[in-house]
Amino acid sequence: MRLAPVASLPDIQLYATHPGTGLWRLDAATGSDGEPLAPYWAFVWAGGLVLARFLADAPGRVAGRRVLDFGAGSGLVAIAAAQAGAAAVSAAEIDPNGIAALTLNAAANGVTVIAIAGDLVEGPPPEVDIVLAGDVFYAPEVAARVLPFLERCLAAGIEVLVGDLHRAHLPEARLRLIAEYQVPDFGQPDPMALRASGVFELLPAG
Repeated sequence: MRLAPVASLPDIQLYATHPGTGLWRLDAATGSDGEPLAPYWAFVWAGGLVLARFLADAPGRVAGRRVLDFGAGSGLVAIAAAQAGAAAVSAAEIDPNGIAALTLNAAANGVTVIAIAGDLVEGPPPEVDIVLAGDVFYAPEVAARVLPFLERCLAAGIEVLVGDLHRAHLPEARLRLIAEYQVPDFGQPDPMALRASGVFELLPAG
């Protein structure tokens, strides 16, 4: 992996893939649940990118507040929150390789991020002021687990912002669009093509 600036966010650098990276060696790796550990943390996804862009444009949203980057992957959103002046930033990630990546990325950007290894969705709301969740509604079974957790956070008085490119499993009826950007997304046929991706605020049920 080589340090490279993030597209449209030149103040943030992440360890990025290149032809000699050898990520294929992770194909045989599995997590504690036996599921493959796909190296999603090695790429910039649209939901995380729009959240980071939003924080660069509106740092007051997190300045002086306790922030959790939920499903952090590379740690891009956590880094953006720290640069925006958050009082404390934590990043939750289930993949140990992701924990290593976000820790290295935070250090490379000179910010402090507390890495939390493990799945938080069955536990109580974290002791934070705002949860930032990028690209967490990518599959129906994941969405079914994540939304109740985010709802518990909201009920506990925690603000919840979601970044997503309008995926099919995004619960848009429960969300209010507050910002939108045209950004690339990893995994698309044309990796340079821009797609409308939004920052959403989770609303109370009913």
